[in-house]
Parts: sequence; C-alpha cells; structure tokens
Amino acid sequence: MTFEEVRVHHGTGQWCSGVRTGDNIVAYDVEILPPWRVPGRPTTDRCFVIADEGVQIRKPVTFVDALEGGWYIDLIELEEAGPKELAVHDLYVDILVPPFNRHYEVLDLDEFADALEDGAIDAATAVRVLRDTQRFIDTHLRDLNQDPPGSWPDFPPAAILDLVELPPFDATQRP
Repeated sequence: MTFEEVRVHHGTGQWCSGVRTGDNIVAYDVEILPPWRVPGRPTTDRCFVIADEGVQIRKPVTFVDALEGGWYIDLIELEEAGPKELAVHDLYVDILVPPFNRHYEVLDLDEFADALEDGAIDAATAVRVLRDTQRFIDTHLRDLNQDPPGSWPDFPPAAILDLVELPPFDATQRP
C-alpha cells in the first residue's frame, strides 16, 4: 500500500500529520485538547476519513466506562485545502457504536436540523449527508439478510484496518 503524506485541518483548529492512500482513505493523529483528556490515557486519537463515504471514524481514547472501546463516526466533507493539505468539515450528524451489544445510535439530528434551518448547510448538502448516513449504516452496521444478527457486515470498515497499527504520524512522536 502506498501513502502520500498529508496535513489535515481538524475541527479543533489543529493541523495534523497523516497519510492518504491511493483509495482516498486518510489517517491522521489529532491531539486531544486538555479539557477532554483522561489521566493516564494517550493524548492523541487516530482519525480515519473514508472520503468517498463522507465519514470520519475514530475510537476515542477518552471514552470511559460503558463506552470504552466504542467508535465514533462523524459525517463529514473533505476539502482539498492546498497541496497535500486537507480540511475536514463536520456535517453535524454522528453515529456512536458502543463496544458491546451490537447496536448503534444516530446522534445530533437536532444540530443538523438547526444547521439546515440557519443556512449553515444547504439543501443539497443535507440530502448528501442523509444519504451518506443511511449508506454507511446499511454497508457497515446492518445486514438485513442475517436473522438474528450475529456480527457487523463490515465494522470497523476493512478499508481502515491497514492504517490502524501505523506508528504515530507526527515526527516528534515517532520512536
């Protein structure tokens, strides 16, 4: 697998080091800001962007108790901000996948509705987000042909698995 080094502008305002594959999958490390850090835990999260699906996936190290080991999926838009520079824009809808019980929750539809009503997103973007959300659920989290459901069809997505164990992207964090 070949990688292109990129910088990714995260929603927290940070520019983060990462890589992009030939399949337009992006992996990058983002520093967890001090108010959200958990003592004794890592201070970075690895984020994965599947640009063609309009999602960013991460397994937050800040999740504790019942959510520890769970995944968080943001519906996003990826912008080419410059040569080897990408910007991730959060499009409000999120999906939470807890570590147990094989279920998921769709979150922040109220924020999505507010953004549409306030003009922060247009109707075409809203339509794309809704379709991307349903497509992600149908592709990765539901198998309507399986009764009773015994496993996820493709979660975490196979597209990110080769990127999970890569060493930290920031040169200052590399051994």
